[in-house]
Amino acid sequence: MTDESPVKELRLVVTAEDYDAALRFYRDVLGLTERAAFASEGGRVTILEAGRATLELTDPNHAAFIDDVEVGRRVAGHVRVAFQVDDSAATTERLAAAGADVVAGPTRTPWNSLNARLEAPGALQLTLFTELGE
Repeated sequence: MTDESPVKELRLVVTAEDYDAALRFYRDVLGLTERAAFASEGGRVTILEAGRATLELTDPNHAAFIDDVEVGRRVAGHVRVAFQVDDSAATTERLAAAGADVVAGPTRTPWNSLNARLEAPGALQLTLFTELGE
């Protein structure tokens, strides 16, 4: 058994009805770095760097637990995107000023992070989390 995964990258593909607004939000406000951009006849795509990627799988009961901790009730669909940031409170304020709807402000979790929940462009529910350490 080798430690190297056969998968080299996780890419989450989001189809956004308002592409320009979503691009501004994720690239210019959240600060994801543009890796590449391509166009087809009448269409565009931009690939943004989002740091290290992981795939978090959860069962419905644990998903409900996470929602309860972060928001106080079940709100997420079957996909939620989580970004680790240096300051989840400040990032929440910045993204809210850029048009995201705050579902729940920063909350300290039992796993010792400060998590906030937002509804963002591209019809994505986001968790912003900051690891608080020991």
